[in-house]
Amino acid sequence: MNSQSPPGPSRRALRVLRRYPRRAPLTLAYLCLLLAGHAWTGHVLSADRAAAVLGHLSTNLDNLRDHPLSALLGSALFFDGTLTDVTSTGFAGTLITLGLGVCCFLAWTEHRWGKTRAVAVFLGGHVAATLLTAAVITVALRHGRYPEDVRHALDYGVSYGAQTVLALGTLALPRRGRLPWAVFVLAWPLGGAEWSGPLPDFTTIGHLTAAALGFALLAVPAFRRRPVRATRLSSTAS
Repeated sequence: MNSQSPPGPSRRALRVLRRYPRRAPLTLAYLCLLLAGHAWTGHVLSADRAAAVLGHLSTNLDNLRDHPLSALLGSALFFDGTLTDVTSTGFAGTLITLGLGVCCFLAWTEHRWGKTRAVAVFLGGHVAATLLTAAVITVALRHGRYPEDVRHALDYGVSYGAQTVLALGTLALPRRGRLPWAVFVLAWPLGGAEWSGPLPDFTTIGHLTAAALGFALLAVPAFRRRPVRATRLSSTAS
């Protein structure tokens, strides 16, 4: 009797891609929205108009005081990175936040716990990390740790939400891979950090805060329990 050989990497990758729209439709729609927004600001709008749009959606202190809701929600509709300059650190950041964070781990979160919880984790991490970072900036400005122009610095994108699901995604890995993955999630933002004495730049603080929020979810029983849907599927298969 001939034993069937396991599928190769290319066939497994094609199988994953075919199943992706069914397993994570909301993540796929969000990814398309992010790519459309990136193309719109990068290739349709003029440079000045694109800067004005992104400046309005930036989650800096001035915008959070003036129009907090549109800044918090609007900033999550764009990603701050490049898809073409493959030798830059910006491209590496895009691979981590958009590639691993959104494409992989947000999709995994949606498939494992459903759309509602995936949105809550991603958007909650984005908003909470932004607001906590704003509080740190306020205190740092009061003590002269940051320059005054940080109040209206350009700060937008999906990286805080992505960082939250990257940390939560530790559950998706085998036990022996979880500690190295956690170290990576915490270490990569520090790679390009700029320091003001003992304090890193505010985006680094935001990424570390978002990671801490994601790791904190690992202790929540609702996330540690196996989803009911997965349990039912396993029972049906057996």
